[in-house]
Amino acid sequence: MPKDLKEMFQNNIENTSKLSENHRAKFEAKLQKELHATKKNNSYVLKIAASFLVLIGLSASLFYFSNEKDSLVTSVAKIESLGSISPELKTIENYYLASIQSEIVTLEETPENKELLDGYFKKISELTEDYKELTNELNTEGLNEKTINALIENLQLRLKLLYQLKAQLNELKKLNITNNENVQI
Repeated sequence: MPKDLKEMFQNNIENTSKLSENHRAKFEAKLQKELHATKKNNSYVLKIAASFLVLIGLSASLFYFSNEKDSLVTSVAKIESLGSISPELKTIENYYLASIQSEIVTLEETPENKELLDGYFKKISELTEDYKELTNELNTEGLNEKTINALIENLQLRLKLLYQLKAQLNELKKLNITNNENVQI
């Protein structure tokens, strides 16, 4: 049968022992000790959290300012040709430009081949303009492999056109020589 708790406590009050005289002081000392321990743990956790926040803030600002600095450097350093990108590309560009120039110098202009020369020079000047546009693209969009390859292919195409022109001029010269010999006979 269930017992009435009220009755039980009233009967047991007489059996309870008394607390020691300094019980209250011991309890307060123990309570103070626990409070200080949690304050120390909380302050330690807060210090760690604050240091993480400072590190995150510093790294974010460093990242922001380093990207801003890089963008300033790329905007200031204008790319004028392949040679201004790297020494290897400068060597390639110099090779093609020197070859193009030496092929142009060796061409002989005559009344018979003037029209042919003008057509090729017009195409080469168009390719030169395309080269300038590609260089401007490098400045606006930044360095990329596609544009660099297009610049190199442009130089190669100009040189190839000059080789074709030279071959056609040689054929034209042979035809003129053959025609002159036939006329003399």
